[in-house]
Amino acid sequence: MFLTQRLASEAVAAVLAGRNLTDVLARQRQRSPELEPRQRAAIQDIAYTTLRHYGEVDFVLGRLLKRPDTDPAVRALLATGISQLAWGRSAPHAVVDHAVKVATQLNGGYAKGMVNAVLRNFLRQKDALLAAAGQDDKARWNHPAWWVAAMRTAYPQDWQAVLTANNLHPPMSLRVNRRQQQRDTYLASLRAAGMAAEGDGEAGIRLQEPVPVDKLPGFFEGVCSVQDIGAQWAAPLLDVADGMRVLDACCAPGGKTGHLLELAALDLTGLDVDEARLKRVQSNLDRLGLKARLVVGDAAQPAGWWDGQQFDRILADVPCSASGVARRHADIKWLRRPDDFAQFATQQAAMLEALWGCLKPGGKLLYVTCSVFPQENEQHVADFLTRHPDARRLSLLPGMPESGQLLPNERHDGFFYTLLAKD
Repeated sequence: MFLTQRLASEAVAAVLAGRNLTDVLARQRQRSPELEPRQRAAIQDIAYTTLRHYGEVDFVLGRLLKRPDTDPAVRALLATGISQLAWGRSAPHAVVDHAVKVATQLNGGYAKGMVNAVLRNFLRQKDALLAAAGQDDKARWNHPAWWVAAMRTAYPQDWQAVLTANNLHPPMSLRVNRRQQQRDTYLASLRAAGMAAEGDGEAGIRLQEPVPVDKLPGFFEGVCSVQDIGAQWAAPLLDVADGMRVLDACCAPGGKTGHLLELAALDLTGLDVDEARLKRVQSNLDRLGLKARLVVGDAAQPAGWWDGQQFDRILADVPCSASGVARRHADIKWLRRPDDFAQFATQQAAMLEALWGCLKPGGKLLYVTCSVFPQENEQHVADFLTRHPDARRLSLLPGMPESGQLLPNERHDGFFYTLLAKD
């Protein structure tokens, strides 16, 4: 547990310093190949739990620490300790003892007495401190105050539900490859294997409890893929048919790419700026037994990758704040800043303008984000439509909100969809 606690606190410290948690955990695994699977899982669980509840944790530390300028490594260690004491399953005495042992290795061990005192004080005052945290917006909702305010403004009826959903464990959903099997047939296979699940959509299944993919019948043979139910709307919205020339821009990690190819025999190009991420797309396609042309390139710079032949359909899954998938990436809430949106807006506008020129007249382009912020979604599309009289907004599929904004809930993550036709 000592090593687990040390590496989890290092991961949290790295996130609070501005680094991506997924990258941090991957580098830890590379540096410490001797870690057992259960240790890696425990490190991830502690880090995620700490960041999921970091509003409360930060509030508590503000009450317990005498000095606000506590060393970041020590503060992160205290944060993971409080998280385990409040929401973990380990024995409290073990959490405190191991945190003190970790503290002896930090900066000469000067903070071990403080770590011991702060964590024991938290145990004595836990109920009162957490109750007080419930009166503070950042602590109560476990989001930065600016994010809470933005949700109140954008969704006056739903903001509490959105913030609450962001702090839940996400559902595990599957997409059945209907080239191989029908959804209900696979659903029966899951239930026969003892996995409680229910159908959701034409190809979707939601599991009652998450499981490792190697427990899923036929997963490595391409019978199913792990994909959020909300993300599964993208491919059907594009209305593809056999023989169409299709571009999947920003295609990594390839979930939507595979879904499109499961729906029709397409001449599909998968584009992504990151060559390493395209390898993951290829791996997913190989598992599914599907083929596409994968190209490294910037969607905003077609001259570097486009042959000049226009596409029948384009999926523009543009970079965004990823605010709609914050429950899957608990670090997002603490990494994002209000001024990030100007940079995202510039990228989104450049991509949409460039890709529009690659679309045939009569073709369709689907604009997608995994964001819940209107400035990345509705406002951006409205601006595009005012600049392009040849662009026409189409209706979405039955069952989808007319606005195209899916808010995170117990069924799916948060996504935004707009389908545009080119006249």
